Amino acid sequence: MTKKIGADNLGRFYTEGKVRNRREWRGFKDTAYDYTRWLGIMFTLGKFIVKPRNIKGMFRYRWMSNYLAVPMMVDRHTQGLRDEYLRMCHVEQDLIIQDVAKLLDNLFRGDKRLGNDEEFSKKVVLVDENEMTAVMMGFPTLKCLSRETPSTYVPVLLNQHSMEYYIDKIEEFGMAPDVCPMPAAEAGVSVDGDAPIVGACAIQCNTTCDGSLLSNGIIGKRLEAEGIPTFQLAAPLRHREEDVQEYAAQEIRNAIAFIEEHTGEKWDWKTYFECARRVNYATKCRQEWLDMNRTDYPQVFGSNLALYTETNYMAICGKIEAFEKADRKLTKLAEQAFEAKRMAVPEYRHRAIVWGVQSHFYFDFLLWLLNCWGIVPLTDMLSMVSTKMIAEEDTPQNREQAYYDMAWLTENMIMRNRTHGGYKVLLDELWEFVDQFNADMVILWEHTSCKALDGMHGLFEDRAREKGVHLVWVCHDLFDPRVVSRQGVRDQINSYMRTVFNEEPLDPTLEVLPDGNSW
Repeated sequence: MTKKIGADNLGRFYTEGKVRNRREWRGFKDTAYDYTRWLGIMFTLGKFIVKPRNIKGMFRYRWMSNYLAVPMMVDRHTQGLRDEYLRMCHVEQDLIIQDVAKLLDNLFRGDKRLGNDEEFSKKVVLVDENEMTAVMMGFPTLKCLSRETPSTYVPVLLNQHSMEYYIDKIEEFGMAPDVCPMPAAEAGVSVDGDAPIVGACAIQCNTTCDGSLLSNGIIGKRLEAEGIPTFQLAAPLRHREEDVQEYAAQEIRNAIAFIEEHTGEKWDWKTYFECARRVNYATKCRQEWLDMNRTDYPQVFGSNLALYTETNYMAICGKIEAFEKADRKLTKLAEQAFEAKRMAVPEYRHRAIVWGVQSHFYFDFLLWLLNCWGIVPLTDMLSMVSTKMIAEEDTPQNREQAYYDMAWLTENMIMRNRTHGGYKVLLDELWEFVDQFNADMVILWEHTSCKALDGMHGLFEDRAREKGVHLVWVCHDLFDPRVVSRQGVRDQINSYMRTVFNEEPLDPTLEVLPDGNSW
């Protein structure tokens, strides 16, 4: 019951039910801060739910009930954190929660079943959850919304069982059960009629895999049946090759022209370059965080890096000024902690690169690695995105370059930049990062339904032997905990740490947790 890091046995907070038995005591200053942020989250949720259309949405859409677990999700991601680490997590999580609340509010406002604001709906462009939103950077009067983000991606972070119904539903419609459960769940939401009906048009992209393409086809058919025309943005697969960039840029031009045709709005270069400047600032900050992580005192890592990068880089893409302010604040906090040589747990035993398609139903696994075993997850595959600065000054030359920059961002969006482009981006660059970050471990998610990455299993093992780096495979099925449970994920690490390293956990109470039914 003290402020000291590592003093509490965090596993004792868990119960056999859905909630923890009490809040964590972090000393007066940090506990007071954490409690005020908890009140802030409750205010955001309360502000959202007081609107009648949003109350209707809670009862209309099955997946909405999972949002009751938002405070619990934040508690899971702040376990054991103190000082700057706690504040960085709240800066990120609180902003993401606010952004998702606005997204839901806008979806329900235009939804034909709920708010039915037809004039507002004419200003909405729907995009994939897995899509880089660069093509929306020059449309200040339009709303760029995703139906899949709040209905599929976020609920599984809140409640690991949230997508089982939709996975089963799409399999009833004939989809093979070995398809990745993420696009399967998205398609299940659509065919079950559980997605808001809103928007003047939609943009889909050939995202990460054949499963995603299959899902997009199903969702696209449903959208067009609902009167929402859909554009298929086909980004090149060989995205590191120069000879495909002209084609990629033309796809961006075509997508922008499609949006202009169906919304009546025109592309605004002033707004685009303002967004481009914010994209560059976010890239600069992310590079500074990663530079710190190459030292003995990493600061922005684990889910603090991963969740925020996924949102800021791809979904926001410079369009919201609040994220630039957050970048500035996060960098300041990280620099303070770095100068003070702070550590998030009493002992850093191992430095790990986390690679592969991560388990979304157990995303706080990264913090668990740190608290339980002293493994620092320095960076992960989805956080290693574009480090390229794009043109941010409005000139005739840069207006032409902007199409290539937006194409580059689209080609290098999260996960796609590693699952496409040849084995170099997935295999070779991993070991370059191992050297750069002075890592002694690679934790490699083995997603059982991901054919592309699983097909390279032997190549990863051969390289690990050559480098003398510990490679730990962690099996999971992304959105479906019925295949590998949360404890099944943890047991794979527990077994390796005990049998190979002959180590005992920093916090033994975290080794086995009764959280199979918890949020």
